[in-house]
Amino acid sequence: MSCISKKEIRRLILEKNLISDYVDLETQLQPNGFDCTLRKIGKINGEGRLDFDNSMRELPEVMEIEFSNDWVYLQKGYYRAYINEIVKIPENMMALARPRSSLIRAGANVLTAVWDAGYEGRSEVGLVVYNEKGIWLKRNARIVQLVFFTLDSETEGYRGVYRGENI
Repeated sequence: MSCISKKEIRRLILEKNLISDYVDLETQLQPNGFDCTLRKIGKINGEGRLDFDNSMRELPEVMEIEFSNDWVYLQKGYYRAYINEIVKIPENMMALARPRSSLIRAGANVLTAVWDAGYEGRSEVGLVVYNEKGIWLKRNARIVQLVFFTLDSETEGYRGVYRGENI
């Protein structure tokens, strides 16, 4: 497994539609990844339920928090952040999302899972605000960086319930 470079990410975006609906390709391309931007934000309202085979999985309702003049203020707490970009990962790749360092320096962090081979969608990440004073985020703020890895071989790819989410 190896990490792919800016040059290869650009090629895959332009030739294979790896990422679409981005705000500004040159700004978002990074030496080792691609910055994803904030589309909308929500606050979880209720409890969740998880089991082994997902037959009884229940996700909590999410209440969208409206932007005011393209800004949103978040108090200390947990939120769900929705990204702008649609990602289409080939079956010989995977991705990991990491928080942007400026987000961490402002007192917040993101929680993410593996972005599986074959995943396609406009993903969501957990956003935790630790800062006692809260944080202001502007619509389209770059909040996470996706780092892409090529796999040793092609795999069957993701076929779960989140495939095609938020498109």
